[in-house]
This record gives sequence, C-alpha cells and structure tokens, in this order.
Amino acid sequence: MKHTFIMVAALLATGQMAAQTTMEEALSAIERNNTTLKALRSAADAEKEANKTEIYLSDPEVGFNYLWGNPSAIGHREDITVEQSFDLATLSGAKSRVAKGKNQLVEWQYRADRMDVLLEAKQCLLDVAYYDGLLQELAVRKSHAEEISKAQQRRLEAGDGNQMEYNNVKLALGQVLAEIKRVETERAAVMTQLAQLNGGQPLQLGQLAFPVVSMPGDFSSWYTEAAAKSPVLAYVKQDIEVSRKQLSLSKTMGLPSISVGYMSEKTLGERYQGVSVGMSLPLWSNRHKVRQAKAAVEAAKARETDATVRFYGQLQALYQRAVGLRGVADAYRQTVQGADNTQLLKKALDAGAISVIDYTVGAGLYYDAMEKALDAERDCQKALAELKAVEL
Repeated sequence: MKHTFIMVAALLATGQMAAQTTMEEALSAIERNNTTLKALRSAADAEKEANKTEIYLSDPEVGFNYLWGNPSAIGHREDITVEQSFDLATLSGAKSRVAKGKNQLVEWQYRADRMDVLLEAKQCLLDVAYYDGLLQELAVRKSHAEEISKAQQRRLEAGDGNQMEYNNVKLALGQVLAEIKRVETERAAVMTQLAQLNGGQPLQLGQLAFPVVSMPGDFSSWYTEAAAKSPVLAYVKQDIEVSRKQLSLSKTMGLPSISVGYMSEKTLGERYQGVSVGMSLPLWSNRHKVRQAKAAVEAAKARETDATVRFYGQLQALYQRAVGLRGVADAYRQTVQGADNTQLLKKALDAGAISVIDYTVGAGLYYDAMEKALDAERDCQKALAELKAVEL
C-alpha cells in the first residue's frame, strides 16, 4: 500500500512546485534562446520599419542645367531648381494611421508564431515528464525482478528450484532492462528536440513531473476568455481595422498634393530667381483604388468570420477531448491506488504458494495498469496544453 501511494503521488498527482518551476524555467529559456523566434522578431522589427517609410515626405528634387549657345557669341545659360512635394495634412494623417495598424498586425503575427513555438516546447516537456515517470516505475519493476532472480538462483543452487522457472525470471528481467533502454532512447530523442528549440543549447532538466492543471469549467465562459487572449483572432480583427484605414487612405489620395520650389536662371550676365508652386491632380493614378479597398474590407470581414468559426470548433473539440481524457486518467489513478499486489505476490512466491508464472501474470496486471495510467495522464496533459495555448 505504501509503495502504491508513493508511485501514484510521484507519477500522476505530481509535485506542484519543483516540477512546475522547472518546466516554466525551461519554457522561459526556450523563449529567450529559440533561433526561430529571434529570426521572427528581427523580421517583424524590419517590417515595422518598412511600414513607416510611406509616412514621410518624398525626397526633394534638385536640378542643374548648363546650356551652351550656338553661336558661342550668345553665351551660355545656367539653371538651378530645387523642389519639394507636400501631402495635405489629411493624407499624411491617414498614412500614419495605416502604418500604425500594419505594425500592430505584425506584432499579432509574431505572438501567434511565438505561441506555436512554445506549445511545441510544452508538448516536448510533457513527453519528458512521461518518460521520467515511466523510468521511475521501471526502476521499481527492475528492482523486483532482480530480487526474484537472485532468490530463484539461490533456490536453484540449493536444489530447491527448477531451471524453467529461473529462465522465466531471467527473461522477465531482460524485458525490463530492454524497456528501460527503449524509454531512455526515446527520452534522449525528445531532449535533442528540446535542445534544438533552445537555440542548440542542451537543457539541464531534473526529473520532471506532470504539472497540476485545472480543467476549464463552463466551456462558453472559458471560450470568451480564450478568444480575448488569442493572437490569431486579434490578428484578423486588426486586419479589418487596417483595411478600413486603407479605404480611408484611398479616398484621401484623391486629394491633390502641393509642390514648392526655388528656381534660379543665369544668362548673359543676367540672373533671374524666384519660387515655384505646383499641384499634382490624381486624375488617373487613383482610379479603382477605392473600389479595391472596399473589397479588401469585405474580404477581411470574411476572414475574421472564418477564423472565429474555426477557432471555436477547434477549442470545442479540444475541450471535449480533454474532459474525456481527464476522466480516463482519473479512472486509472483510482484503479492503481491500493491495487499494488507485487509485495504480496513476492511473499507468496518466496513461500512457494505460487509459481513464477503466477507471479509474472499477477504483477504484470499492475504494471500494465500503471503504464496505461501514465499514458492517459500524458494524453490528457497534452490536450490541456493545446487547449490553453493562448495562455503561453
């Protein structure tokens, strides 16, 4: 009974502070060191700067003309011009608002990509917790198998056993050792994946345990909170706002722009200088842009509706799966608690009341239940991690 309580508490109920702290520290390290996130951050910053380029004045134009006369007796002429174009204040403000909206879009896209990377890392860490729990259970199983193997060897040497039962015990021990090797190999592969996510730097993890995660209560209420935190939904909502601002900009671009300049002309020892004022009338360049901008707004609304429907359906399916898996994991937890007969079976085997085959079958039932309990807990934890990805 004591062994069962320790195993269940360590493998399923999980230590709250140490395990959670270690897993959170690992996620923080990955967020700092992940090369994909660094590249995405740099690309996002570059795109933000690019969005600002359209809000500034166009470059001034400077010209110099030198015209020689024919015949040469008439001399030559020199012209110097400087011109600067200006947008109306209404147009400049519209461009600035579009640029700010696009920058917010870039930020929401980065947050969505960040969430995907951290979710992948969280899933890997949960796999490590699963393998650590399995190795802990296999270590106990190995200890039992070694004790029985030694006892059967002593009985065989004393002439009180038989070779068949001893061979069965050795076979069982070999299977446990092989399973430990397999699990260690699987864990090493996950650790390699985590190192890649950590920018190529290996993570120094202790023994992880599954975190204690509460199930969302009412789905509708919880969904409202999750939707408010979702960077994906925030992106499509912001896309509508940017499209509307782009529409306003397209309408404003129908206004004329002003140019102001300075001009100097020198010929035959005489010099003329003065200012020039011009106006650009966008009669042709802005054709159909307003119509296209209106269509873009409608397209953005359609994308927002589609993203919301898909997000709701995805979370509802994940919620139902998590609830079901939580029930399975709890059922296995209750099954293994108080069901460890391995010590009683060992005493009966030592007393000769049962055979090695009887012991193997009886202990195997418990070991199989423990493995299925761990499997169910891992599946439940992964479903909850995906369900609560917006909280990463």
